[in-house]
Amino acid sequence: MSSDLQPLSPAEAREMYLEDRADSVRDATLQAHHYRTKAFVKFCDAHGIDNLNDLTGRDLHAFKRERGEDLAATSLQSQLSTLRQFLRFCRDIDGVPSGLPEKVRPPTPEDTSRDTRVTGEQAEAILDRLSKFDYASRDHALFLTAWHTAARIGGLRALDLGHVHLDDPEQPHLQYRHSEATPLKNGSDGQRDVAISDGVARVLRDYIDERRVSQTVDGREPLFTTNHGRISEGWLRRTMYKVTRPCWTGTCPHDRDPDDCEAVQNREKIASCPSARPPHDVRRGSMSDHLQRGWPIEQLSERVDATPRVIRKHYDVREARESMLTRSALLDDHDRDMTQGNSERSENRREDISDRSDVGLISDGSVRI
Repeated sequence: MSSDLQPLSPAEAREMYLEDRADSVRDATLQAHHYRTKAFVKFCDAHGIDNLNDLTGRDLHAFKRERGEDLAATSLQSQLSTLRQFLRFCRDIDGVPSGLPEKVRPPTPEDTSRDTRVTGEQAEAILDRLSKFDYASRDHALFLTAWHTAARIGGLRALDLGHVHLDDPEQPHLQYRHSEATPLKNGSDGQRDVAISDGVARVLRDYIDERRVSQTVDGREPLFTTNHGRISEGWLRRTMYKVTRPCWTGTCPHDRDPDDCEAVQNREKIASCPSARPPHDVRRGSMSDHLQRGWPIEQLSERVDATPRVIRKHYDVREARESMLTRSALLDDHDRDMTQGNSERSENRREDISDRSDVGLISDGSVRI
């Protein structure tokens, strides 16, 4: 242990770190750091590490290995990236050796970016099973809403019954609203109204009327509930991991026996399935599916609370040819309009296209509900 270091307990360091970050990050980011550093403090307690001066690279490797048993690669990457930031803060206040933060090595799997997603075909299979065997259940309503609106888990969790407008005479829609208790990633800037199809509205209506667990939390009635109140982020994540396992809708591509597979038998290990997908991969797949069905990026940006630049960089997984074909379909419509000749017929044509476009923009395409 270096003589320049000052004794620092994991819990005290965490408290100081979160206090330091509070004024520089959004509430949702701070909550994520709260959760991730909590896991590290629990690890230290379990392994008898009561002074971060004594923390070693071998301890960090053990933490990475233990967390890797419970988290998907993308989640582990976020966990360890936050840990490295935390340890850099500890280094700056003379709590850990200077070179220790750089010994944290987050995984860099090839599929942590836009290559991993739930495809339209996978979503169709998931929704088909839910519709047939668990219609209007919480899992059905939750996955359908996630796929249809491409919302982040914070947005899904924040939905209250008062945000669900299924009988709007002009357009059924959901309202994503920011609050201190249920923050959106981009705060009040992320608030938006999102149109939903009649089919999605019908499932949500049946879920609310027949299968939702009635709960009131701090004067609010959450849309997605458990016997303990508003659904937690952990429960929401496990739901997405569960329904995206290939064996849930078909056969296991990893030659595992479901009776012996911990991802099937142990709810806490569900993310250990190599093919299970976290909520963000559902969001990524939904956005890709929107684009493949012809959504202009600028309109999709408003629907999903992401800038066009971010969508192009991280979410547009279409091949160059797919993008070209999507644009060519729009070009065909444009050319037909230009050659109508009669302005009245052209106007009617545009209205017809707009009507059909609206249906496409809020429909599930070929995905069953």
